[in-house]
Amino acid sequence: MPKSNYKGSASTYNLVASQIKERWGEGEVAQYDPYTNCLTFRQWSESGYKIKPGEKAIKSVTLVEVKDKDGKVVKRYPKTVNLFYQRQVEMAAA
Repeated sequence: MPKSNYKGSASTYNLVASQIKERWGEGEVAQYDPYTNCLTFRQWSESGYKIKPGEKAIKSVTLVEVKDKDGKVVKRYPKTVNLFYQRQVEMAAA
């Protein structure tokens, strides 16, 4: 099973969980695992899955850190990440 780059942010979890709830209901939120079943297009593709036709991405935000040559963070900025939940994908044809 694929693995995400999720770092454990509660705000990110809540943002994605609220979108899952809006689309599929409260019961589906209990199935949500940010580490294994809500991934980027690339992560799903590399694992042999494809996005179902017509599916729209779930929007998340991550903080990107730019470091200098000594490893000191010199800049941080938010970046939108498009995710797809397990209900939005299917196995790709072999």
